[in-house]
Amino acid sequence: MSTIKSSYLGNLRTESEHLQSGVKILTDAPVDNNGKGEAFSPTDLVASALGSCMVTIMGIVANRDSVSLEGLTWDVTKVMQASPRKISEIIVDFHWGNPVNDAAMIQKLKNAAKTCPVALSLDPEIKQTLKFDF
Repeated sequence: MSTIKSSYLGNLRTESEHLQSGVKILTDAPVDNNGKGEAFSPTDLVASALGSCMVTIMGIVANRDSVSLEGLTWDVTKVMQASPRKISEIIVDFHWGNPVNDAAMIQKLKNAAKTCPVALSLDPEIKQTLKFDF
């Protein structure tokens, strides 16, 4: 059974529906690739998925050890190369103003991020740069 149902809306836009929840995501081509840039581009979603997956796996580890990740935020920067046009690097910059005071747990969380399913699924040619501000 499908997980996602998608359709082309015209004008370089798509709509995808997560069938289990009914949540929809729109994409638009970026301005530098003939689009209007009015929504996530497909490559933006790839970059966003990396950061979200990393934090989800960190959350699983934190929950298992009764640690709160409250206040953790992250910024994602996607770097494109021109020829062929593809993602060359994804930078994920984590910020946690009040991290847990446990060096071993901090290391476990960093390791969890690096081994999330999206990180392990991306082509090795895509550089994954992680910055942990905690």
